[in-house]
Amino acid sequence: MLAAIGKAKTKVYRTPRVAVLSTGPEITEPGKKLVPAKIYDINAYSLSVAVTESGADPIYLGVIQDDLNELQKALKNALASTDMVVTSGGVSVGPKDIMPRAVNSLGKPGLIICGISIKPGKPTTIASIYGKPVFSLPGHPASALLVFDLLARPLIQQMARKEVAKPAEVKAVAGTRMFPAKGRRTYVMVKLTRDKKDIITATPLASSLSGAITTLAKADGYVQIPENVQFIEAGERCTVHIFNGQNLGN
Repeated sequence: MLAAIGKAKTKVYRTPRVAVLSTGPEITEPGKKLVPAKIYDINAYSLSVAVTESGADPIYLGVIQDDLNELQKALKNALASTDMVVTSGGVSVGPKDIMPRAVNSLGKPGLIICGISIKPGKPTTIASIYGKPVFSLPGHPASALLVFDLLARPLIQQMARKEVAKPAEVKAVAGTRMFPAKGRRTYVMVKLTRDKKDIITATPLASSLSGAITTLAKADGYVQIPENVQFIEAGERCTVHIFNGQNLGN
């Protein structure tokens, strides 16, 4: 088509490259023997798929130990070769959660957000290093994917020159009472069912399983409860934000 109109040159956009890395001494690569007190690296693979679905190329950089020098080195390499960095783990309040310190040492302006008043995902850290965004997500798989979907995905879609897709919504009735975390915007994972009267019911999944990937695997979407709402009563109508490819309770 360009040749047909005599166009010898045209402006194009490169597909964004997003570095994905995990942190923590407890993380083990899939395929290796799982010893006591270790877990497999779920986040790197689930986040890489999420990056691809958002329109970018994921660059997996492996598992980095909770050592400040090692983290700084890995993050510098990631920033030098990609357009965005997404990490998981190392952002809570433990003595070895040093990701915010490592990120903030890399350049200006540094940390922009260190903690968000949401559940799950409160310890999320966001930085900008000389114009390149860094999203440091919680280590819990469900929390990491939810925060990625809320914050990182829209930015990647913009970088990829794609339309920023809003999640599909469906009206449902709450299967049981849903409580938010006090003072925090809460996202409750729900399973949808449709009865013979075509009424869709949203039933919450166990709220204590933010560390289990099955929480998201079983969920059809989530209900957002604002900070100023005490609870959503059983039988009350609510809006469910649908994950891609779900069947709305069929």
